[in-house]
Amino acid sequence: MSKKLSGQVAFVTGASSGLGVRFAKTLAAQGAKVALAARRADRLEDLCSQITAAGGEAVSVVLDVSEVQHFEDALDAAQSALGPIDLLVNNAGLNIQARATDVTPEIYDTVFGINLRGPFFLATALAKRWIASKTQGRIINIASLSAYRPLPAIVPYAMSKAAMVHMTACLAREWARFGIAVNGIAPGYIRTEINDHHWDTPDGQKLLSAFPRRRVGEPADLDGALLLMADPTQNFITGQTLIVDDAQGLG
Repeated sequence: MSKKLSGQVAFVTGASSGLGVRFAKTLAAQGAKVALAARRADRLEDLCSQITAAGGEAVSVVLDVSEVQHFEDALDAAQSALGPIDLLVNNAGLNIQARATDVTPEIYDTVFGINLRGPFFLATALAKRWIASKTQGRIINIASLSAYRPLPAIVPYAMSKAAMVHMTACLAREWARFGIAVNGIAPGYIRTEINDHHWDTPDGQKLLSAFPRRRVGEPADLDGALLLMADPTQNFITGQTLIVDDAQGLG
């Protein structure tokens, strides 16, 4: 099977766990060189080893996406190791579960800082490089079903993801003339290490029973959407956020 992303360099945030691990492995399996960005260096090194053992190429970049002042250094480190970056996957995210009346300014600022402020300034940092060098680039923002469906106890998270969807469209509109495609993926409920235990609890089973197909997604269920938006030959798709939720939002 041909590797559609051979020669491409991807920068993936939140790459130390959950969907970020899957995204990095999927891109590497299609031939991309991957810069793995997250806070936990030990996990990044382990993932680098896994990708290398499978025949891919990866480098770890320790980065907290709430610390905008370190973005240029992180991008420089990735580019020095792998070459110019072609693709950004804005995956890092955070949810602090609390009723709206219990949300403090600190919680609000933390959630928005990681889920929206960081992705925005990382996207603009890369866009400046692409525009200056007159090269094309692609950005994939990882939103959430909660951007479209009101859910209790995660109001700041849902708000930040709804804003990310609109940010995706706005940046796509502004940067289209430079050959920069900006798209998004809004996953439904996906089983990851953070929530894996929940699906076997009474509350988890109750939630599953409300889904039209009575099942939770797996990280691999997002592979198709990720590779579609990462593919440099798909140059007529921009400004779109694709909901990938197995009709969970319709339940």
